[in-house]
Order: sequence, then structure tokens, then C-alpha cells
Amino acid sequence: MSGRLYVIGTGPGNPAQMTPEALAAVADATEFFGYGPYLDRLSLRPDQIRQASDNREELDRAKAALERAVAGANVCVVSGGDPGVFAMAAAVCEAIDNGPSEWRNVDLVVAPGITAMLAVAARIGAPLGHDFCAISLSDNLKPWDIIENRLRLVAEAGLVIALYNPISKARPWQLGKAFEILRDVLPAEVPVIFGRAAGRPDERMTVARLADAEASSADMATCVIIGSAETRVIARETKPDLVYTPRFIKDAAR
Repeated sequence: MSGRLYVIGTGPGNPAQMTPEALAAVADATEFFGYGPYLDRLSLRPDQIRQASDNREELDRAKAALERAVAGANVCVVSGGDPGVFAMAAAVCEAIDNGPSEWRNVDLVVAPGITAMLAVAARIGAPLGHDFCAISLSDNLKPWDIIENRLRLVAEAGLVIALYNPISKARPWQLGKAFEILRDVLPAEVPVIFGRAAGRPDERMTVARLADAEASSADMATCVIIGSAETRVIARETKPDLVYTPRFIKDAAR
């Protein structure tokens, strides 16, 4: 009899943002597979086994977890944020799709979590209050020209855009190029939110005009949210400014 395979997200990093369903999965599992810093967020018992691996080894990690679940273990694959948003749930499903037939009979439980764009949006107001999309700027899994085309099209469609994986040492130029593309489509006053480490002690939230936004304001711990032409900033004297996108768009032609 096979075991159970949980796929969970730890949220953006604040323990209070981890869901009860994910916590129950952690309590039930005996073996844990994930990127080391994500596993470090869990308080595991002495009888629970960690299997840490590099963040770029998602498919190998998924296969190893499936093998242990087929062998009868209750296994937990750990992501940050929500496991279904640029994370391990897709890797596990891909492994099942292309793996041996017995993997298809594993009891798979994907527990939804709080992804970075939701945590950042909550900190700053409601920038995702109307239609929005999420795009990863990493070209490790898709060509850069596809990313450029998607950025242009969703900006023309009037969607708020949440950017994941905005910048890294290996990809220092892509966020700046993304801003260039968006400046050709969107008004200069559109707000850009740099939400770093939402909910953690080193949290930093800043807002800039698209015309002034600089790629150096982000790192890999940052989720960048670019508003639409409808997104508004509420200036406040004694509190941080609020950013929101109205729920109603008056001009039906947009």
C-alpha cells in the first residue's frame, strides 16, 4: 500500500501565514523534501526526516518524494508561498505524468498556501482588486521572447502584473528590460510596488512611479507588482500610502 504525498507551501515566511491545512500535513508526514531554507521554516520532530536539495532540482525532488510515497511513507514536499504558484505542485504533477504507472495511484494532497503577491498586496492595500496576472521573469523554463511578448500583451489588456523571480545574479538585466517594455504601453504614473520579504522581520515595501522604477530596488526575495492605468495611490500623512485597483472600470472600451 502506498503512502500519502502532501505538497505544501510555507507562505511568504511568517509562521502566522502558514495555513492550518499545511500544518496538519507537516504533523502527519514522516519525510520531507524541499529547498533547505524552506525546510528550515518547519519545526520538525526528531522522528521526521529532512531531505534538502538545491532550489533548481525540482523535478528530481518530486521523483524522489514519489518513490518514497510508493514505498509506503507519508511524504511532504515543501515549497515557499503557495505550492501551485511557480512551485512544487506542478513539478510533482509533471513527474507523475511522465513517470511509472504506480505513481498515478499515489494519494496526492496539494494544500493551498499564501503566495508572495497576496502577502505583498495585503501589506500595501488592494492592488490586485481587479483583474491581474502573475508572470515569472526567470527564463530558465521558458524563452525570454515569450516573457517579453506576454508582458506587452497583458499591459495592453489592462491587467495588474505581479512579477515573480524578478532578478538574480545570473539575470541582472531582465527586470530593467521588463520596465522598458511596460513604459512603452502604460502611463508614467502607474504605481510599481517592490514588496520584499512580506511578513518577515526584514520586510521592505516601497512604491515608485513606473517612470522612476529601478531594477536595483528588487532582489530574488522581492515580488514586484505593477499597477494598471486604473490603479490608484492614496496618500496618507501619518500612515504609509495605500495602493488599490478599483473594482469597477467605467470605460467599457478598455
